[in-house]
Amino acid sequence: MSAKYVFVTGGVTSSLGKGIISASLAKLLQARNLRVTIQKFDPYINVDPGTLNPYEHGECYVTEDGAEADLDLGHYERFLNIHTSKANTTTTGKIYRTVIDKEREGAYLGKTVQVVPHIIDEIKRRMLLLGKSGNYDVVITEIGGTVGDIESLPYVEAVRQLQWELPENDVLLVHLTLVPYLSAAKELKTKPTQHSVKLLQQNGLQPDIIVCRTEHHISSDAKRKVALFCNVRPNAVIESMDAKTIYEVPLLMRQEKLDEVVIEHLGLKGLPEPNLEKWEAFLAKFYKPKTTVNIALVGKYVELQDAYKSIQESFIHAGAMNECKVKVTSIQSEHITAENIAEKLKGMDGMLVASGFGERGVEGKVIAANYARVNNLPYFGISLGMQMAVVEFARNVLGLKEAKSTEQDPTAKHPVIDLMAEQKTAVIKGGTMRLGGFTCQIKEGSLAHKIYGKTEVVERHNHRYEVNSSYLEQLEGAGMVATGFNPDTNLVEIVEIPSHPFFIGVQYMPDFKSTPENPHPLFVAFVKAAIDNRK
Repeated sequence: MSAKYVFVTGGVTSSLGKGIISASLAKLLQARNLRVTIQKFDPYINVDPGTLNPYEHGECYVTEDGAEADLDLGHYERFLNIHTSKANTTTTGKIYRTVIDKEREGAYLGKTVQVVPHIIDEIKRRMLLLGKSGNYDVVITEIGGTVGDIESLPYVEAVRQLQWELPENDVLLVHLTLVPYLSAAKELKTKPTQHSVKLLQQNGLQPDIIVCRTEHHISSDAKRKVALFCNVRPNAVIESMDAKTIYEVPLLMRQEKLDEVVIEHLGLKGLPEPNLEKWEAFLAKFYKPKTTVNIALVGKYVELQDAYKSIQESFIHAGAMNECKVKVTSIQSEHITAENIAEKLKGMDGMLVASGFGERGVEGKVIAANYARVNNLPYFGISLGMQMAVVEFARNVLGLKEAKSTEQDPTAKHPVIDLMAEQKTAVIKGGTMRLGGFTCQIKEGSLAHKIYGKTEVVERHNHRYEVNSSYLEQLEGAGMVATGFNPDTNLVEIVEIPSHPFFIGVQYMPDFKSTPENPHPLFVAFVKAAIDNRK
């Protein structure tokens, strides 16, 4: 059969959770044995979020094939337990760059290049790309932003045209809105939803399903009111209550029969009931932990919850696997000093030092790594967290007091962390880092080998700097051992301190590959080490 297309738009306000609703619907359809994927169209003019400050946009997620993408792609992968790719993420910047490049090549034969048709046609081409691959039965497309935003208009127009061009049963529009509760009046208000849908209708779009985010249950009368004034069937008004965890949303959507309404509209017949046994088993463990651990998350961007989204979610997955509630306490590395570190880490059972870029807050990470090493606190360093552990070891064990990374000090006397050779000629910042999946060979008998249970893995990277191999012999002689290497470049991927109860640093981003159904083994082992340390 030809692919079916589901478009998800948002109205009233941003941050309603279009990504979670898209992923939950995809999960339910996948659980009915359909081949499903999700793609995100972001209206910002950046080509990708790779050069955006995490405070500005949250985490920059990296796919297996090296695309820097919005954090919603992380939700898609975690819910569907599949890899996304460059084809799953599009921005206005990418659209315009493609059209302008074509114009420079003379592809438009002297015509005036305009938003309609050229920009719209490029948006439509990308919207249909995954569906035409033959690999999917259903392609869900999340449109970033909020209906009414100027920058979202081309995407709304592209969806309007596709609604007209594609067969009626091949395309469906889901609109997510807010139904606020006014405590003074003690009632839910549907008017914002009605206005949001009218905005869509003014642009030529009629939603088939309306999902209403709400803090209180919506009565059947209120649902009928939304259906009547928004021109949808009563069963197509779906309540989306606030949940204890995002992983509960697929079950809530199944309860509201969102997937049933979708498959009926798309004419998909003979499908089995959704099988969510693994998902429910994960949630059962999540809701009934047998123990609790406290983990310190040391980072530069901790004030914004979404800046380390994948790490936070990986702890949820690993916690459930260990039947343990993981309480994560975020600590701003910029505020750490040798004098206050013991107080800040009081009661902590383990420490994860997160990734980051630039000079700010790195000395705090060095102090944190020192505290964990000296006090036998389970330590897990990711990317910059691994690099600062190497700097700390070089300074305090090797006695190289001026050991640094050249990212912070290009003229460092002891550059134990240095810019990768191929990065030294890179002038353009966007999309030029070491990005995506690379092979790591693991030494037998190491902690990493014990954790993974294999000698070769593929992990995702997002960095420019590396451990300087010139110092490797000194480091290993003093007790910090490199146990993972890239076979092609010989770059150090993993370092450990075998004499420590649990001390491991990795150059890659293991949090990008953890899912509820397949928690990342490094996080599972780290949480287990924290449990043992607490005992």
